[in-house]
Amino acid sequence: RSYSSKEKSVMSKSAIERIESHEKLCRIMQKQTHDRMAKIEASVGRIERILIGCAGGLLAGMGYIIFELVTRI
Repeated sequence: RSYSSKEKSVMSKSAIERIESHEKLCRIMQKQTHDRMAKIEASVGRIERILIGCAGGLLAGMGYIIFELVTRI
């Protein structure tokens, strides 16, 4: 079947509309992904600070215990 120029025009507009709506959806999803990644980065930074603080506390405690053991000898 051969299509008339009007039918071809309607089909191409429909295809363009579908592509544009797909691009909009992709932009929305990209923004959501970026926002989620930003939240995850903030959470990871918080967890890193907590772990470094805990490690520092453990090292200080171990240093104190070693100091006390050495001074009692």
